[in-house]
Amino acid sequence: MEIKITGRNQEITESVRDYVNKKISRLSKHMPSITEAMVELADEKTRAPDVRFVAQVTLNCDGTLLRGEDRTQNLFASIDGVVEVMDRQLEKFKGKLHKKNQIHAARRKSVQESLAAAPQSPAEESPIVKVKHFAVKPMTPEDAVDQMDFLGHDFFFFMNSSTSKYNVVYLRKDGKYGLIEPD
Repeated sequence: MEIKITGRNQEITESVRDYVNKKISRLSKHMPSITEAMVELADEKTRAPDVRFVAQVTLNCDGTLLRGEDRTQNLFASIDGVVEVMDRQLEKFKGKLHKKNQIHAARRKSVQESLAAAPQSPAEESPIVKVKHFAVKPMTPEDAVDQMDFLGHDFFFFMNSSTSKYNVVYLRKDGKYGLIEPD
């Protein structure tokens, strides 16, 4: 597993780097398929000192992204907390994989390769301030809801495996989920 550590308003010392590597490396015991871990450590200037240090981790498990965050008054406590969050995320994810058994690596890889072959660039003078690129893999709406929950987002764009059309699932204000399908 490749571990990338970045700091925001925070110098990443060698001891912090070693501590993060040691803690994050343990996550691979849950899933050996974790290919990449992106760790962001931040020292935020907040009024509440008990949430000053933020540790965010995003794991790439063969194309599925799992994300966790923890905020405390101590950098090392934030690291420990986010590792606990990721432990729970990985256990939940593993359970869903075994229950559904719907991961098809070859199919997903071909979709990723075809998407990577079509480069896109943001328009100049646009109100868009950030562009994200990600592989859109075929999945059921239920799997898309799971992926959205794993990432902690309000919506998720995906290709519906039963219709081969692009869809969006989203979290409604009433706590239920919605699905947007093209005509």
